[in-house]
Amino acid sequence: MAARKAKQPRAARQTKAAAPKVPSLIYAQASPRSIGGVSLFDAQENVQAATALDFFSESAVIQRAVAKLRGAGFEVLQVAPTTINIAASAETYRRAFNTRIIAEERHTVKGPDQDDYATFIECPDTALPGLIATNGTQFEDVLEGVAIEEPRYFMAASMFPPPKAYWHLDVPGDVSLGCNADRAHRAGITGKGVKVAMVDSGWFKHPYFVERGYKAAPVVLGPGAANPLKDESGHGTGESANIFAVAPDVELLPVKINFVNSVGAFNTAVALKPDIITCSWGSHVPMGPLSAANLALAAAIAAAVASGITVIFSAGNGHAGFPGQHPDVISAGGAFMKPDGTFHASNYASGFMSNVYPGRRVPDVCGLVGMQPRAIYIMLPLEPNDSIDIGNAGGAHPNGDETANNDGWAAFSGTSAAAPQLAGAAALIRQACLKLTPAQIKDILRKTARDVTSGSCNTVPGIHAGLPAAAGPDTATGDGLVDAYKAMMLAKVKCLPIITPGPITPGPVPPGPITPGPITPGPVPPGPITPTPPLPPLPPIGGTAFAAQPAASDTGTLAAPAASGLSLDEVSDLEEMVLKSEIELD
Repeated sequence: MAARKAKQPRAARQTKAAAPKVPSLIYAQASPRSIGGVSLFDAQENVQAATALDFFSESAVIQRAVAKLRGAGFEVLQVAPTTINIAASAETYRRAFNTRIIAEERHTVKGPDQDDYATFIECPDTALPGLIATNGTQFEDVLEGVAIEEPRYFMAASMFPPPKAYWHLDVPGDVSLGCNADRAHRAGITGKGVKVAMVDSGWFKHPYFVERGYKAAPVVLGPGAANPLKDESGHGTGESANIFAVAPDVELLPVKINFVNSVGAFNTAVALKPDIITCSWGSHVPMGPLSAANLALAAAIAAAVASGITVIFSAGNGHAGFPGQHPDVISAGGAFMKPDGTFHASNYASGFMSNVYPGRRVPDVCGLVGMQPRAIYIMLPLEPNDSIDIGNAGGAHPNGDETANNDGWAAFSGTSAAAPQLAGAAALIRQACLKLTPAQIKDILRKTARDVTSGSCNTVPGIHAGLPAAAGPDTATGDGLVDAYKAMMLAKVKCLPIITPGPITPGPVPPGPITPGPITPGPVPPGPITPTPPLPPLPPIGGTAFAAQPAASDTGTLAAPAASGLSLDEVSDLEEMVLKSEIELD
């Protein structure tokens, strides 16, 4: 089992010689013993929605674990289906688990051309990075291991504001048009009744959102986060505008993350019971095995998807993005739309084949993303004087956004923008057909995406030096650029009522052979024959099936389907027509 203590050579973890200081408070995810009998930390690529329940724990075990952790001096921040979020000093961990806690600088990729070192908190006594073993301690009977949280980074670009001469997109109009969402809105599908949780740096009540009447719930703090009314980065505020551009009537549920406790923030979003969770962050994981913290995050994602929540993550901007490569998520890549409306692969966004999950191609579908060097592409609202507003102010495009450092606007993108755009498209699908599962929503987005055939994706260190887009699905752009309108139409077709033919009951068998006799003519009618009145004309085929569909109510639920319906073959034919763009929704 992974919880066994085994020393690992320090060089294998690509560390830097200089050792940083251990922080005063260390966040971690304690995993109670799994009911499936296999430790979460031994599962690796098998932690997926299909097996999520195996890593749940009995309530009695969870309660005993919480009591023991508190008794040992740990602060219990959150109890989720697969892990318990805890925080304490390094000394508390040392006493409780009889182990060492150190800080080390480890190589990672923070973004395009940002090969760097980051500070990881580590237990040097186990083979799996970030894992604290529990055997031989008082926790052995209730915990199978403890995962120390590790650094994550925004899957963002550079940033900032209004009228500038260089080519860029505005919200909501240009992003809606580029994602082909306008026609869905005119058909009455706007994401109404759908809840989208966004785990990010926070959310600022910018006049842009207020004046347009967008709906956002108060910010919920993830464990370890503070200041719910502030977005010190600006990232979450800006990227949320991409959701509203594609699905203007969704309800946004902002969750503010502390990046030293990302699993806790994700589980906070799950607890809000949204329909969709979008995350524009992650870490660079070019090879397995997954660390303890990443296994804990994988389990949280698998549990969310198994419960019916659609989860979207950025593929990365030169990262081998994790959790963007998890099989259960919709992985968001990037395509660049030019002034003439044509598009090609973004050389800022990641595309790769996962070395952690065999056969997993990243991304699934693309959103709108800018180009190198900084992907300064979409003008987005944010909190004035935040770090993005200040850090990217001035400078000539493409290295700067040519804006003031306190105006509350920034031009930026990256796959951080693509993920919320896909979340908006998923919300339109969800409104159009509530019965669809997360896997079906992903399948619809992929089937209806517009093929991207030119350009190349970004270099992914440790995997490849950039891959070209080509006709059909490819590793650079997945299945192509999202088409929100076509995706919504296909979802409508999948919600059409279907006639299921019942068994045919044979009639009675005649008792014997029938002997024909002479035919006797009947009496002649006494008067003229009145012709039968003609049948009324049938309605035209085009659009009839869609018009008969139940409309979504204000609560996002569908009315009961009509008694009549279509055959499976007819529905299949309609799906094919949608995919070939041969019909449109009236």
